[in-house]
Amino acid sequence: MKPTSCHPALAAPLDAGFQPAVLQRRAYLEKVRRTGRAVPLVLGLEREDGLVSRFETLVDPAADAVTLRHVERIVKFLVWSRGGWKLHVGGPAAIAGFIGKTYAARGARRFDCKMMALAYGRKFEVATTTADKVPAAKDMEVAAGGYLKGCRIGFDLGASDYKVSAVIDGEAVFTEETPWDPRNQSNPAYHYHHVSAALHRAAAHMPRVDAIGGSSAGIIVDNEIRVASLLRSIPAKHFPAAAGVFKRIAREWNVPLVVMNDGDVTALAGALSLGEKGMLGVAMGSSEAAGFMDKRGRILGWLNELAFAPVDYNPAALADEWSGDNGVGALYFSQQAVNKLLPAAKIKLPKALGLPERLVEVQKLMAAGDERAAKIYQTIGVYLGYTIPHYADFYDFGHMLVLGRVTTGRGGDIVLGTAREVLGREFPEIARRISMHVPDEKSRRVGQAVAAASLPKLKK
Repeated sequence: MKPTSCHPALAAPLDAGFQPAVLQRRAYLEKVRRTGRAVPLVLGLEREDGLVSRFETLVDPAADAVTLRHVERIVKFLVWSRGGWKLHVGGPAAIAGFIGKTYAARGARRFDCKMMALAYGRKFEVATTTADKVPAAKDMEVAAGGYLKGCRIGFDLGASDYKVSAVIDGEAVFTEETPWDPRNQSNPAYHYHHVSAALHRAAAHMPRVDAIGGSSAGIIVDNEIRVASLLRSIPAKHFPAAAGVFKRIAREWNVPLVVMNDGDVTALAGALSLGEKGMLGVAMGSSEAAGFMDKRGRILGWLNELAFAPVDYNPAALADEWSGDNGVGALYFSQQAVNKLLPAAKIKLPKALGLPERLVEVQKLMAAGDERAAKIYQTIGVYLGYTIPHYADFYDFGHMLVLGRVTTGRGGDIVLGTAREVLGREFPEIARRISMHVPDEKSRRVGQAVAAASLPKLKK
C-alpha cells in the first residue's frame, strides 16, 4: 500500500500552508501501526441524561509531542461535534494526564471547557480510566422529525429575521418572514413576545394546533437555549427567563413542542427533500453551521458546532478570534474564510465593510470573471474536499447538503467542483460513497420552518 502523504495532492491556491486534518491523522495512524507499538485509546463524552458518545483509535504509548498533538486535536473535534460535560479518557496515563491539564479551567482549552459548562450546566471534567472501562455508547433512540400529520406550527429563528409556517399534513398553508434584532435586546420579553405573536398568527390559519416545532441558532439542550448569539445582550440575572422561553410556550399551548439547533433542522430538511437518511448539512454563512441525521433517521442530540472543530493542523494557521484556536472550521467555511483569503488574493476592500458586504464584493468580481476571486473559491473548494473525508471519520453519512451565501452563484459552483476534484483524486472511496447536494426548488419548498414543524411526535 502506498504510504499516506501529509501533503495535499491538490494545493490550495491561496493557502500553501494548509495541512488537512485527514491527511495528518491518517499518516499518524499508518506510522503508529508500522511501529508495532500501537495501543487503543477510547474517548467517551458524556452529556445530558447519561448519553455517551465514544470514539476509538490507536496511539503510540510513548506519548511524544506528535502523539499528544494528535490526540488533543481529536478531543477538540469530539468536544464540538458531540458535546458533553465529562470526557472519559481510556488509554495511556501520560496522554490522559496531558488532556486533563489542557482541558481545564486554566488550561489551553479553557474556552472550550467554559462553553461546555454553559451548555450542559455542569463543570467540564476529564476522567482518567482504561480503554475497557470507558462507558458504553448511548445515543437517543427516538427518531426525530418527519412527522407530517396534523396541524402544526414550525418556526426558524435567525439573527436578522425569523420565519413561521402553519403546516397541515405536511403542506404549508401560511408562511411569514419577519425582521428582528434579538442580539441587541437586553429584555427577554422581546424574544418571547416575538415568538409568541408569530405562533398566534400562524395558528389563525388552521382549525387547531397539534404540535409546535422550532429551529434556532445556538446550542439547544432539552428545549432550552444554553449558548446563543441571539441572547448575547441578555444580562446574566435574566438569562434563565430567556433560555426557558420554549418551555414557557410549551406550557401555554399545552401541545408537544421540540426545538433543535438550526443545523440539525437543515439536515432534516435536506433528508425530507431527498427522501434519504444519513445526512450531514453544512451551511457557509456568517460562520459555519452544521447538522446531522444518522442512517436510522435519528437526530442524536450532538452539538455539531463544527465552526470550532479543527480542520487544518498547520500550527501557524489563523486563530479564531473567539476561541483563540488555530485552524477551526469557521475560518474555512464561512464569510470569515472569504475575508481571510482577501490579502492573499490581492483584493483590497474598504475597512468599513462588514463580512456580508465583503462577500458581495467578491461575488461581483466573480461574476465579472476576476481570477483573483476565482482563486478564493478554489481555495475554499480545496478546504472542503479535504475536510469531507475528515468529517466522514467522525460521522456516518451518505449525503452531504452544502448551502449558505458563500456557496451561491458562480463561486459556489467552483467550490463544489473543486471539492469533487479533490475527492476523485485523493479519496475515490469517499467520492463513491458520499453524494453532495445543494438546495433545489423542492428543498426550498420544504423549508426550514416546515421541517421544524415535523419535529414533534403527536400524543396518542
